[in-house]
Amino acid sequence: MLPLPFRASVYWMDVEKAIVYAQLEGFRPLELDVYRSGGTGGPLVVYLHGGGWRVSHRGLPPRETRAWTHGFFERITDAGFVVAAPEYRFSGEARFPAQIDDVRTALAWLHDHAGDLGVDPARTYLWGASAGGHLAALAALSPAAPPIAGVVCWYPITDLPALDHTAADSFEAHLLGGPIGEHLDAARDASPVVHAHGGAPPFLLQHGDHDAMVPVDQSIRLAEALDAAGAAVGLEIVAGADHFFAGASDPEIEAIFARALAFLRDLDAAHAP
Repeated sequence: MLPLPFRASVYWMDVEKAIVYAQLEGFRPLELDVYRSGGTGGPLVVYLHGGGWRVSHRGLPPRETRAWTHGFFERITDAGFVVAAPEYRFSGEARFPAQIDDVRTALAWLHDHAGDLGVDPARTYLWGASAGGHLAALAALSPAAPPIAGVVCWYPITDLPALDHTAADSFEAHLLGGPIGEHLDAARDASPVVHAHGGAPPFLLQHGDHDAMVPVDQSIRLAEALDAAGAAVGLEIVAGADHFFAGASDPEIEAIFARALAFLRDLDAAHAP
């Protein structure tokens, strides 16, 4: 049986919280939450939260969806997916590659416990926002991670060496342990564009063209790298939108989400038995 310290029902969605997936020596136990609306043997969406690898929480959906009465997690489970939301070590706790190591460990744990969770491990999808989008892309492209069937990335960083090499107090500098220019090998290793390959799962990248925090060029770079490698990739540039799709109207954000969910549902239709 899985260790389930807390269990609650939110609307018609069942939530299992604070499941320990890793106990690392010298660190706190790492936990994940599982959301489901019933049924077994279905697909799994692993949600990776943003926050610059430095703040936020696995239980917080993307900022632009938090005011929804029927929320981000509920909508995904309503579509037939089980959602798992793991935490990972922040850059104030450990430098890269700790964050992607944690994501890979969480994915391996989820695959190992697929039977208990009632999911089909061959139908595992990733959805990440901002820093979580970066980790989702990196995990999907990693040969050390369990196979992934598809990825949604919202406004991710994908090519760290293309960013400011001298900034000492940026999120990227905190992740690497110093300015990018002083840690170029680690910056390249942390860049999904470097790891793009023809066997990558299908990607959907969605990014605002007025993003002042993560330039839209970051998503363009990954889309071009995946396309050049022969992988399937879709790129949606949201006109006038900043980070968190700020500047887009509520209906536009609803539509962005709906297209992302439809992308995963279409992929899963091809994988379902």
